[in-house]
Amino acid sequence: MADRQILRLPALEVRQGSRRIYCFAVDGKRLPEFAAVSRIRRDAKDQLQGYQRPEVASHIRAIQRYLESESPMVPNALVLAFDSRVRFEPVVTSHRIGYSVPGELIVPLDETLEDDEKPAWVVDGQQRSAAIRDADIGEFPVAVVGFIADNHAEQRAQFILVNNTKPLPKGLIHELLPDTNTHLPPAYARRQLPAALMTRLNGTFDGPFYRAIATPTSPDGYIKDNSILRMIEHSLYQGALYKYRDPMDGAGDVDQMLAHLNTYWALVRETFPEAWSLPPRLSRLTHGVGIQAMGFLMDHLTEDLSPQEIAGAVNDALKRLEASAAWTDGSWKFGSNGTRKWNSFQNTPNDVRLLTDGLLYLINQEALF
Repeated sequence: MADRQILRLPALEVRQGSRRIYCFAVDGKRLPEFAAVSRIRRDAKDQLQGYQRPEVASHIRAIQRYLESESPMVPNALVLAFDSRVRFEPVVTSHRIGYSVPGELIVPLDETLEDDEKPAWVVDGQQRSAAIRDADIGEFPVAVVGFIADNHAEQRAQFILVNNTKPLPKGLIHELLPDTNTHLPPAYARRQLPAALMTRLNGTFDGPFYRAIATPTSPDGYIKDNSILRMIEHSLYQGALYKYRDPMDGAGDVDQMLAHLNTYWALVRETFPEAWSLPPRLSRLTHGVGIQAMGFLMDHLTEDLSPQEIAGAVNDALKRLEASAAWTDGSWKFGSNGTRKWNSFQNTPNDVRLLTDGLLYLINQEALF
């Protein structure tokens, strides 16, 4: 059997503005011959690669059992992204509609190619295609919609948009956003810059957050990504990072933002080393309530300061907090505002406000002596 062949699939080219999509059917058992799954990961230079989550074994087994049952049907189409090696050849017909052209999709097959060299990536339907692959059935034709996109940025964008109606893990979306450079829904667009800053913080060697934030490519992190995103997002729009933003397009001086965040939070780590090293169940400093409250404190103390001025202004305040801190045991004593046991604070708006007010009280109270 020759290593290289051509697979010709009857297809319909559908024109959507300047773009083209291709609708066709193929035996799902043949998909691995020309399509692969692009797993999310980071390479040796910490650059994001791929976009797909891991296979979910229980989900695949459930689909597999269904496929092996009597009269299964999978009506929803898989989505594939082709590279430019795949081409479409129209056929002559007297029943052509302007936006719909019948023809054949020409897909090259090469048994010697590794997965990352194949001409197609599964953008949507990896669990279904895996179930068909594993099912004890001779064949199972599936509907497929394909488009041609040579770059991963467009594939990531389509992956997010296709899965926007499904409960994708938030952490996966947050990690994909910084490397997505196309139109996104407003909620995702607003989080692109915070997500980019969070990714840089998590990858800054020797920085206070180095590999401490839990993400799909940093599974050993112990600080929740959403806590960091909320802290950054508030500071960008209403706090100390706002001064680095471009009011015209919402972009900004990312290097200055990173310097600001790393400088302040390195002082926090230096002041509370034990509490900073513990997971949220053992330390309210790394808990969502602590990250957000200390973020509000950063905005209060450093709003008008450059990164070079932060240490001189913040060190004294943190030292005053150190004497009264109850991040890992004991109780906070907030004067007339009462006393709260260390682990009674939860990640709720009311508790974040109470802890923030309490921290400001302690700083101002100690300053009187």
